Formats: sequence, structure tokens, C-alpha cells
Amino acid sequence: MTNLSHVSPLVHHDEVDLFIMMQSLWRQKKLIAGTALLGGVLAIFYIFTATPEYEVSTVLRPVELNDLDALNRSEVYTLPPNSALLRVGAALDSYDARLGYFRAHPELFAAFGRPGRTPEQSFEGFNRKSLKLVQADPKKPNQLSDYIGLEMSYPEGVKGDEILNGFVQYAIDIERNKVASDLRIIVGNRLSEVNDKLNAARSAYEDEKQSQIATLLEGDNLRRAELQDELKALRVQLKAQRESRIAQLDEAIAIARSLGLKMPSTPSSMAPSEGVGGNVIRTEVNNQQNPLYFMGTDALEAERSVLKRRASDDFSEPRVAQIHKELALLSANRKVEVLKRRQNEDVFLKGIESLRAERVRLTNINVDMQHLKMVSVDRLALQPGSPKSPRKALLIGFGLLLGAMLGMVVAMFRHALATRRTYIPVQAPASLAQNIHSGVVSGIKSD
Repeated sequence: MTNLSHVSPLVHHDEVDLFIMMQSLWRQKKLIAGTALLGGVLAIFYIFTATPEYEVSTVLRPVELNDLDALNRSEVYTLPPNSALLRVGAALDSYDARLGYFRAHPELFAAFGRPGRTPEQSFEGFNRKSLKLVQADPKKPNQLSDYIGLEMSYPEGVKGDEILNGFVQYAIDIERNKVASDLRIIVGNRLSEVNDKLNAARSAYEDEKQSQIATLLEGDNLRRAELQDELKALRVQLKAQRESRIAQLDEAIAIARSLGLKMPSTPSSMAPSEGVGGNVIRTEVNNQQNPLYFMGTDALEAERSVLKRRASDDFSEPRVAQIHKELALLSANRKVEVLKRRQNEDVFLKGIESLRAERVRLTNINVDMQHLKMVSVDRLALQPGSPKSPRKALLIGFGLLLGAMLGMVVAMFRHALATRRTYIPVQAPASLAQNIHSGVVSGIKSD
């Protein structure tokens, strides 16, 4: 029986001998060098046949606070520098803004067009692959300030710096026009609100003035009616007094005629004469008014005749003249006339001083934002001196490395084929296994 210990080296020989493999690779170094050289040649061929691609970038930063001071001091619109930067950044990242700029400058984007594709499809590829917005990372404390960057990749023959700088200015103009439009709308709305309040104040004043005029005219009419009623009643009273006087005169005339008094007389003159010696002095002491009939018929009849011919009793009462005076004054209300003749009625409005000042302030706000500085262009896009890709040295080195790796794979594969042996049973004689092992080793060395 065969001893099993003599065949154990043959069983373990299937394991890869690293030293032998390295010797095999070294013997096939020409193959590896050839494949590496082929990889380098292919890389050089790609470098000279591929279209160079360039990259430009621009950086935007917030403007100084004083650049937006005039806008913020308007008290109707507030735009901090960081907000202005974010607005411009949003415009740079906006699909509509990019498409609008693409359509507005087709001559700049001719190189991005492809046969059989619409301009929108060409823009889709440009927007997805060529433009990239870069923002400051808030998690990095070493950044001194906020910024927004825009990078653009483009093939050779394209004015990348002109496209990028033009698009940045286009986005800035869009946001500036939006700010101007918002400011005009806000100022217009505020002015409309102030004007509405002023019109309401004017309307209230006009209503108050008309009410005041109506009140004055109503008072004049009432006073005029009262005076006319008083004059009418006074005339009735004077007429009644005159008729009463005539009746008194008739009665006195009858009495005077019966007494034979034709001329004015006194009661003492009617006393009987007495013979008295010497000089007599008569004294009449009377504290009462003599009866009317002592006036005598001539005077009484004359008065009665005048009273009967009287057409008006107004002159006999001073109050009548006073009433006529008051009625004449009421014929024209000077206060009402002054109220109606007012020209600039705004000067009489009360409590609108703040509204007038606000209207003047809003009217003087400059809504022309053509010179408004939204952002600070920290770095303009400049035409690069060398392309972004292909990177010649890197590609050649990668081609050489890839070729060398491919050559090593081929060499290892050949080594594996050379070291492959036929399956030998465990019961085989030890001498036969040793002969096979010697033959394989000699075959590898001959390679």
C-alpha cells in the first residue's frame, strides 16, 4: 500500500505561490508594458479627439448697507442686503429666468443646439448639465460672509464668460424691476389710502358746512317768521288802540258838546263867580289828569278826524321800526354767503395735517430703481486659460495605469493556464506526483 504522506505536497500545490506568480509577471513584463503603452496611446487619442470643456464661475456677495439705505428709509419697503442677495440667487436658480435669458440671446447658445431638437430641449440639457448654483454652507464657521456662486461648464467655442456675466446681470435686472414694481404698487396703494382719507375728510367737511348753512338759514327763517308774526300782532294791537282812542274821542266829544266846551278848559274854570272884595288869588291844586272832554270839541274832533284818516299805525310804535330793521338784516345772511364763497376749502379741514404730510412724503419717494445696487459682484466670470476637461496628464496617467493593470490581468491569466494541472488521485504513487510537479515547474521556468 502506498504511504499517504508522500502525496501531501501535491495536494497543496493548488494554492497560489505568490513568489512564483511575481516571477511569472516579471517574465511577462513586455506584455504588461505593451498594454500600458496601448492604454496611454488610447488616452492621448481621446485627448486630441475629445472636445475641450471649460468652466467659468462668478461670486456674488451682499452689498453695503448704505447702498439700500434710500430704499429702506422710505418706510414703505424694506430690503436688507442678505435678502437682496437671496432674491438674486433665487432668480439665478429660477427655471423661468434661465429660459428667458436663453431665448433672449440665441446667438450665445448656438453651440448647445442639436439637430432635430427644439430650443426648449436644447435649453433643458444646458440647464441640467452646464449651470450650477453654489451657496455658502451655514455649517462652516470659517466663512467670513454669505455669498452665492454660479458655475458654468461649456464646450470650446462658446463665450462662457459673456454668457455667465450677462445672465447674472439679467437676473439682477429682473429682481431690480420686481423691487421697482413692488415699490410703485405699495406707494400707489398708500397714496390711494391717504387720498381716500382726505376725500372722506372733505366729504365730512362738506356735509358739516351744508349742515351749518342749513342751520343758519333755518334760524333766519324762524326769526323772520317770528318777527313777521310779531309785526302782524303789533299792527293788530295798534289798530285796536286807534279804534279804542276813536271811541274815547267820540264819547268825550259828546260830553264836551253837552257841557258846551268847545275850546280846551279846566275844571276850575267852570266854577261860579263870587263877589269878593279886593284882590282874589285862586289856586288850583290837582294831581289827577283832567277828563278828556275838557279838551273841547274842536280839539277832540280834530284828533278823531286824523285818527280816522290814518292809513297805518306803524309810526306810532318804535318797536315796528325795530322789527323792520331786524327783517332787513335777515334778508341776507353774510355768514352763509362767506361759507358758500369759500374757494380752497382744504385749508378749513381739521385733523388732516398728518395725511397731507404723508401724501407729500409718498409723492416725493423715488420709485426709479434703475440705479439700485442689489448685490455686489465680488468676482466676474473670466475666460479660463486652460480647459476643465480633458485633463491631459491625469488621463495619460490613468491610461497607462489601466493598460498596465490590463496587462497584469492577462499575464496572471496566462500564469493560471500554465500552472493548471490534471487532477491526480490521492492513491497515485509518490514518484509519479513528483515527476508531474517537476514537469510543471520546469514548464513555468521555460516561459
